[in-house]
Amino acid sequence: MTNFISAFAPRLEAMLLYRETLGFSRRTREYCLKSFDRFCSEYYPELESLSKEVVLKWLEIQGESTPWALNDRAIMIRHLGKYLISIENDAYALPSNFVSVKSSFTPYILTDTELTSFFHAADTLIPTKRNPFAPEIAPVLFRMIYTCGLRPNEGRVLKRANINFNSGEILVTGTKRKKERIVVMSDDMLALCKQYDVRRTIVAADSEFFFPWQNGGAFTTNQLISLFKKCWTQANPETDISKLPRLRVYDLRHRFASAVLNKWLDEGRNLYAMLPFLSAYMGHASLSATAYYIHLLPENLVKSAGIDWRSFDRLIPEVSKWQW
Repeated sequence: MTNFISAFAPRLEAMLLYRETLGFSRRTREYCLKSFDRFCSEYYPELESLSKEVVLKWLEIQGESTPWALNDRAIMIRHLGKYLISIENDAYALPSNFVSVKSSFTPYILTDTELTSFFHAADTLIPTKRNPFAPEIAPVLFRMIYTCGLRPNEGRVLKRANINFNSGEILVTGTKRKKERIVVMSDDMLALCKQYDVRRTIVAADSEFFFPWQNGGAFTTNQLISLFKKCWTQANPETDISKLPRLRVYDLRHRFASAVLNKWLDEGRNLYAMLPFLSAYMGHASLSATAYYIHLLPENLVKSAGIDWRSFDRLIPEVSKWQW
């Protein structure tokens, strides 16, 4: 149970449980609900229904937040209203035009040269007092995310017990919508993991995580991003940081998908027929999420392969960054 304190607590807890049954992470927007719970406790201690007045006042109080954080809160309160209405409670649902649903970020697909430079930077990191083992972790973690097409969090929280060092199989947990899957490493990646594991056992034998932070726990999201940015910056020593392409850890997964599709194009494969295999490997909930990567490939490549663009366009809905 979450430690909600307001009179509205039972309904907030019920909504969290409902979202969990749909496969969404409990932690995804829990901090927003806790903020709303504190607001209810202070301003509406006997609140019985979610009215327009309550919703707008809460958003007004949150007005000094960053645009992204405020949008996050608006989405949460809109979902709460829609949930309450769905169970026949009297509630106000914030209109959809109050929130931004389009992603403003375009994936950056690394070139072969950029990818080589990035991994060279990861291989040559210098230990720091904050985490002296990071230079050992970075080359393996980022290569695993790339070569296995993992989501950053799937690599970040990977447990050693979920790796089969004989077959190269990885049980991927902590996934979106809690759908576990198995991916298989290449022989080169498996050999690298075996070498790394010997060194890891010396410094972090008691940690359950394959890529432990100094305290034995998993890297936090911010720590992972910081390490990634450090590699990206060092891979481009002659370029001003402000002029570097905006790169995310997630773009290694995008590069993986693009590389697989390019390989299939080179082999003359039917991408439409092969798409379900890539979708299952990457843990996508639908083919539309995988088909999205087709549109990131160079136009001359896909057209030369006779791709039926209309078929792919029907698969790909408008992409929403803020779905939970």
